[in-house]
Amino acid sequence: LKLFADQQKTPTGDPEPMSEVEETLNRIKTHRGVVGIVIVNSDGAPIRTTLDKKQTEQYAELVSQLAAKARSVVRDLDPMNDLTFLRIRSKKHEIMVAPDREYILIVIQDPNADQGT
Repeated sequence: LKLFADQQKTPTGDPEPMSEVEETLNRIKTHRGVVGIVIVNSDGAPIRTTLDKKQTEQYAELVSQLAAKARSVVRDLDPMNDLTFLRIRSKKHEIMVAPDREYILIVIQDPNADQGT
């Protein structure tokens, strides 16, 4: 995973052991059909990614905007409700979006991976 933010280091200067976040991301990456993962902060800026810079910026910006709009729709329909998950499926990809208070997890998957196409 590429790291956009500064990597945490121990007082000796060694990188910290793999965090729970890194372990989760590595587990997600091993799922069949996963093409990429992007984590963005609440401003839509990418923090971690497995995609190239251009794709990362594109997914970060567009999916952040879509998630904000989807959250707004959910709240307009019921002010006591909130968006917890968003799935977008196209012919080529499935984009799964898990918004949180401070971050948005975006997973891009090939829905045809298990069909061998």
